[in-house]
Amino acid sequence: MTGKQRREQLLEIGRTVFAERGYDGTSVEEIAERAGVSKPVVYEHFGGKEGLYAVVVDREMQLLLDMVTGALTGGHSRELLEQAAFALMDYIDTSTDGFRILVRDSPVAQSTGTFASLISDIATQVEDILGLEFKARGFDARLAPMYSQMLVGMVALTGQWWLEVRKPDKAEVAAHLVNLAWHGLEGMERHPRLVGDRKA
Repeated sequence: MTGKQRREQLLEIGRTVFAERGYDGTSVEEIAERAGVSKPVVYEHFGGKEGLYAVVVDREMQLLLDMVTGALTGGHSRELLEQAAFALMDYIDTSTDGFRILVRDSPVAQSTGTFASLISDIATQVEDILGLEFKARGFDARLAPMYSQMLVGMVALTGQWWLEVRKPDKAEVAAHLVNLAWHGLEGMERHPRLVGDRKA
């Protein structure tokens, strides 16, 4: 096996073990054992568990971001929302281990990026689309960043839930997400107000 092939093998095994056990529950010893190599081989390629984990997280974050941005091909705003919802659901469906890794907290994730920072990156992409839609409807476009965080967060949290239950199917979940987001936006008040007693 070449050095490059060994590195890829270790990344794939590491990805599987991190998804199964989480960062804290994973050891270099187990990764090396599953790969049929000694621990120094893992250290040689990645410097340790933290380095391996950082590469796995970076790859998964890039894959998800590429899937979402690649899915936003245009069309009506509702179609863009559907495309974004499907992209995340597709990622969860095809890269289940990767999604499990991204949504877990770990000390390394703080330095290499977190699921929250990835969601923020995706929300930034959605922000421009929402800004145009807000402007066209007479809403304050300066609020688009906040609403994009809300929409993307709603999809991401639903994705976490769906990861475990897998029912209803992906298309139905996407349709319900879009229904709530779209019709919620459709009936949005220009100047929302609280109706309860609490005001601050």
